[in-house]
Amino acid sequence: MKKQFMMWMLGCTLTVTAQQPVDYVNPFIGTTNYGTTNPGAVCPNDLMSVVPFNVMGSDDNKFDKDSRWWSTPYENTNSYFTGYSHVNLSGVGCPDVGSLLLMPTAGELNVDYKEYGSHYTNEIAHPGFYSNELTKYGIKTAVTATTRTGLSRFVFPKGQGNILLNLGEGLTNETGATVRIVNDTEIEGSKLLGTFCYNPQAVFPIYFVMKVSKAPKQMGYWKKQRPMKGVEAEWDIYAGKYKLYTRYTREMSGDDVGVWFTYDTEENETIEVKMGVSFVSIENARLNMETEQPGFDFEKVAAAARTAWNNDLSRIRVEGGTADEKTVFYTGLYHVLIHPSILQDVNGEYPAMESLETMKTSGNRYTVFSLWDTYRNVHQLLSLVYPERQIEMVRTMIDMYKESGWLPKWELFGRETLTMEGDPSIPVIVDTWFRGLRDFDVETAYEAMKKGATTPGEFNLMRPDANDYFTKGYVPLREQFDNSVSHALEYYIADWNLSQFAAMLGKKEDAKLFYDRSMGYKHYYDKEFGMLRPILPDGTFYSPFDPLQGLNFEPSPGFHEGNSWNYTFYVPHDVYGLAKLMGGKKKFVDKLQMVFDKGYFDMANEPDIAYPYLFSYFKGEEWRTQKLVHELLKKYFHNAPNGLPGNDDTGTMSAWAVFSMMGFYPACPGSMDYTFTSPSFDKITIKLDTRYYPKSELTITTDKNPEEDIYIKSIEVGEKKYNSYFISHQKLVDAGEIRFDLKKNR
Repeated sequence: MKKQFMMWMLGCTLTVTAQQPVDYVNPFIGTTNYGTTNPGAVCPNDLMSVVPFNVMGSDDNKFDKDSRWWSTPYENTNSYFTGYSHVNLSGVGCPDVGSLLLMPTAGELNVDYKEYGSHYTNEIAHPGFYSNELTKYGIKTAVTATTRTGLSRFVFPKGQGNILLNLGEGLTNETGATVRIVNDTEIEGSKLLGTFCYNPQAVFPIYFVMKVSKAPKQMGYWKKQRPMKGVEAEWDIYAGKYKLYTRYTREMSGDDVGVWFTYDTEENETIEVKMGVSFVSIENARLNMETEQPGFDFEKVAAAARTAWNNDLSRIRVEGGTADEKTVFYTGLYHVLIHPSILQDVNGEYPAMESLETMKTSGNRYTVFSLWDTYRNVHQLLSLVYPERQIEMVRTMIDMYKESGWLPKWELFGRETLTMEGDPSIPVIVDTWFRGLRDFDVETAYEAMKKGATTPGEFNLMRPDANDYFTKGYVPLREQFDNSVSHALEYYIADWNLSQFAAMLGKKEDAKLFYDRSMGYKHYYDKEFGMLRPILPDGTFYSPFDPLQGLNFEPSPGFHEGNSWNYTFYVPHDVYGLAKLMGGKKKFVDKLQMVFDKGYFDMANEPDIAYPYLFSYFKGEEWRTQKLVHELLKKYFHNAPNGLPGNDDTGTMSAWAVFSMMGFYPACPGSMDYTFTSPSFDKITIKLDTRYYPKSELTITTDKNPEEDIYIKSIEVGEKKYNSYFISHQKLVDAGEIRFDLKKNR
């Protein structure tokens, strides 16, 4: 484990006290095995993150950003550092942002990232803080962050020290930047970002202002040279080289530009660099920086970041269990609280959705909505423990509709990337409303959701294949790998949610229409295989059909990032109806158990992450849920860099672990029933917000041996015996205390 608790580098001090929740977080969890998390400095749900960048360039040319599908600025098995990137994504499957690379070097100035990078050692990371030592230069580095600003500290050896801001490289697929020297300690500029998951239209600028704590002896720009058409061939020797501008001080623009500062440094001399960012303007970036960091005070900023994290993580207190289990739990909660992220500047301004307009908010405006992932469990966890944020996220989604005409699908910094499937805003909004968080524009929300559910496909941003869905009740396979079944299954769960919402609003005809549509999954059920199977336009099943085609993210006809085994049981709103199609309880349970026995279950695949909880729908089979959840936690969630089962999907995998370790899980988005399983701890105390819920806390206790007792013997809710393996959200928040009596054998 690379993290060391109770230790700060570079003169930072920390009072030694009893371990707090923040002390159990290991930011290195998920930084390999395609977890795509990172150990950088970030505060809860904030815009800025400062992350060590090690997926670009190498002194032995073994890897480069574009040599493979890097969707993270940091990979634990890499070791070649080329700077700190500012504003990054956590747990995503496509590369973007991760730019504004800040790099310290020593000795002769070199601005070629393939040459100036360095291996590193002595990594330390905890929430809001990261540090390392660059072995090539003997430079100690550390970073921390506020909501919209980053702060870096570099400790140099004696001699020449350099600070580089590379605007040409980064994780984003876009190029182009402009930068201007303001004075001898400050620069400003902008860089184009975007093209997330191949969407060429989803681009946006980031604006920045950077200030150093000490004026350099010299500073200037660099720019990568290109061959000049019509000039002698000798010019080609300069192609790909970097030109230093030592006297030019007006602004510089280009695809591959940067700014350098050089110093004569004493031994262990410290220079700090702060950077403010905005997605509105340079002026706002400066305002953010001056408001959140008027001076240079690394210890103060880092201590505030730690406090912010500890306050948020302390809303759930766990007792008992092992130290590793606590680390897995609190790191999972930490990952859940990184996205969505605050977007507005300190003056309330933000870029309107899909617009050139700048708008202003009095509350928090959020961004980074990976909704196909997070509608399954992240927003349910936020609603329970952080309801004040969840309600603002729903308001943000509705405002996005007001600004652009559509609810978000996978929104990123004010642009719609159209990534993944379905109409995922609907279950988030409906689920939030049913949990009692209703302080949003309900009529506009319904209007927005109904638009996505009724607009013809040629005009429908959320459901481009809606015409078939409306007329046939399913989406036929028109191209071999068009993900048709995956699309339809997402429409079904969205329409079921919308039906429940319409019914509560008294819209009976709409409720019936959307409910009837939600049952259309039955079209896909093939009795021959006992599974969901793609359907051709003529109504016949696709053939030849291999339910296993699509393992390891290989293409599979009708299914996205999986196969029929990963999707067949994804009918969470009608589990009993699906069981009836399969021939009843026994056949359903046997087939579902076979998914696990034969290794068809994919813990890293969203459509099947609720599979373990489906056994609890059938009396006498609940033990299977308890056994499988216990085994999956042990197998896939570890206190190590590979401690996530795969892509964290902006906290979705982590939320699965957090809920599961607490002993309950929301298996069906939009349903208010949680499914019980055996908790991982002796005692769990969840703070509840009395502005939204009737009691101030919920305590979950167990009578068990943590390693041996994994089966539920009995449950008490509010000191009364409870005879169900499901509990409604209302009963949960009203309970006060839930007690599990556990046993070793089922």
